[in-house]
Amino acid sequence: MTKLIADQADGLRRLLAHTPTRVVAVAAMGPGGGATEAAMNLGAALVQQGRDVLVLDEHGGTAAAICAAWAIDPLGDLADVADRRLTCEGAIARAGCGVGVLPAPLGDRHAEIDPRLLCRGGVVLIAARIDGEGRLSALAQAADELLLVLQPNAASITSAYAGIKRLHYAHGLKQLRFLVDGVAGPEEAQQITTNLASTGSRYLAVSLEAAGWVRADPHLADARRLRQSVVEAFPASAAAVDFRRVAVDMGGWPWRTRAPAARPARAVAPSSHGPRVELPRARALAAARSAIA
Repeated sequence: MTKLIADQADGLRRLLAHTPTRVVAVAAMGPGGGATEAAMNLGAALVQQGRDVLVLDEHGGTAAAICAAWAIDPLGDLADVADRRLTCEGAIARAGCGVGVLPAPLGDRHAEIDPRLLCRGGVVLIAARIDGEGRLSALAQAADELLLVLQPNAASITSAYAGIKRLHYAHGLKQLRFLVDGVAGPEEAQQITTNLASTGSRYLAVSLEAAGWVRADPHLADARRLRQSVVEAFPASAAAVDFRRVAVDMGGWPWRTRAPAARPARAVAPSSHGPRVELPRARALAAARSAIA
């Protein structure tokens, strides 16, 4: 990150310090679906907007693990923070772009933790795993939004249809957002998003809302070899521009009323951020957009 971007991000961070914590679960219906790359790039783009970003990664020990992709080593995981062996800041690994990453191995302990307590006033991205029965972890279920990443090919879209139906039956899911990754251009993206939204309302009993798209870009592979996100490594590339656009739009997503937790959230060691004081969302969003412009 250049000094100019770092200075801008620091100033924006102060402006946004008292906004509510937004939690977004990012998932794909199978290996290679693009969810890991999307979480990394959205995280890097949000940091450039001045947001504090924590990624809780449910893919620990697999090829999709974000710490492996960024070549960083955390000192602990979510269980260590829940049991107060480590603070959140002491357990995470921080990528060069500023995103904090904390492995979150799947387990029942997820239901005891409110991710909002880990990054007050920031954004928590959950790199979520969907199990063989099409279910999300308790941690991912606590998110404000589920963002499903899919590829612009028949196999990925068909898998997404089936997976959305399973999510609906497993969790009573009424709405989710989707990101189409790897499109040739806006025309292809528009066609896919229109068809998905129409099919969701007619056949799947789920409202599907487009979160945007990312163009196919050879710089994505180059960034992976550099162990960086494309937003960091090639900020002027088409994919980086698209990820930044999606990240800006995330700030305008409406806040949804969450169902009450099945059991009380377990207290965790406090983060390094101060107490949360909520400002009206419109004021915070207007200030962020004005500063970015």
